[in-house]
Amino acid sequence: MRLTVAPTPTSRFRRLRASPALRALAQENTLSVQDLIWPVFVRDGVGLRQPIASMPGVDRLSVDLVVKAAEEAASLGIPALCLFPYTDPAKKTEDCAEAWNPDNLANRAIRAIKDAVPEIAVMTDVALDPYNALGHDGLVRDGIILNDETIEALVKMSLAQAEAGADILGPSDMMDGRIGAMRSALEAAGHKDVTIMSYAAKYASAFYGPFRDAVGASGALKGDKKTYQMNPANSLEALRLIERDLTEGADMVMVKPGMAYLDIIHRVKATFGAPTYAYQVSGEYAMIQAAAQNGWIDGDRVMLESLMAFRRAGCDGVLTYFAPQAARAIRAGQV
Repeated sequence: MRLTVAPTPTSRFRRLRASPALRALAQENTLSVQDLIWPVFVRDGVGLRQPIASMPGVDRLSVDLVVKAAEEAASLGIPALCLFPYTDPAKKTEDCAEAWNPDNLANRAIRAIKDAVPEIAVMTDVALDPYNALGHDGLVRDGIILNDETIEALVKMSLAQAEAGADILGPSDMMDGRIGAMRSALEAAGHKDVTIMSYAAKYASAFYGPFRDAVGASGALKGDKKTYQMNPANSLEALRLIERDLTEGADMVMVKPGMAYLDIIHRVKATFGAPTYAYQVSGEYAMIQAAAQNGWIDGDRVMLESLMAFRRAGCDGVLTYFAPQAARAIRAGQV
């Protein structure tokens, strides 16, 4: 699109910035509470809140407190939570069988939330790393991450989560062909309305460090995840992955991380028009929090500016640890 702009004084851009009312009328993008998904870490126990040192302000919560978090989210108008389990190391094995245990931590949390706050959508993580003694998202044999065998495990995991009441499944593993296999299995089992938000363009990023601390995967990981997560230098590959996952049955797609990949988000939305999300990952959150705590930035303003950047790039919504804080700021009219 070619733009033609008249010269000053015919064209004075400052006219539309002269007052709050005019700025509001000319604003191109908006940020609302409905755009937020709140990632929450769940652990065993009762009444337990365990701070995560590398993610200031974020805690691991026992199931009863996760239910309270869901009630808080509903009261703020946040439409969805995303659950990530901190699995007891004793339950982590190389075959990852705890991942599809109907009574594992994540599935117990799903049922508890849906019993107490049925109106809120519960999203889950579909990957083996929280259950894998070797810390990888897939099954490992002789140092090789196995694709097709992992898909079989992910299908069992997906069905267990759907049976527990999950509304949105979030496959974050990046195995080839897992969306089609999951969709077929869900349809065959009668879970026709369960939504899949595919982590379709998930990069092998250094921004994930605090998250791995949060789920207890840092110490277990052997090697790296570069054979299945994307090369940060690539963008056309992201479009091919998005197209494939939509073709296989994904309802929504995600780009992860977010802030360093706004160009990818923009291209995905412009190319496909499908519901597009970003994950403002743990490292992005931690950087903003650390700078704010040191007084180097205005934390609330930078938080809201970063979230607006996702909307401007084309996101329909954002997974962010800032969700409750952002919801309160939005309700207070700070956007």
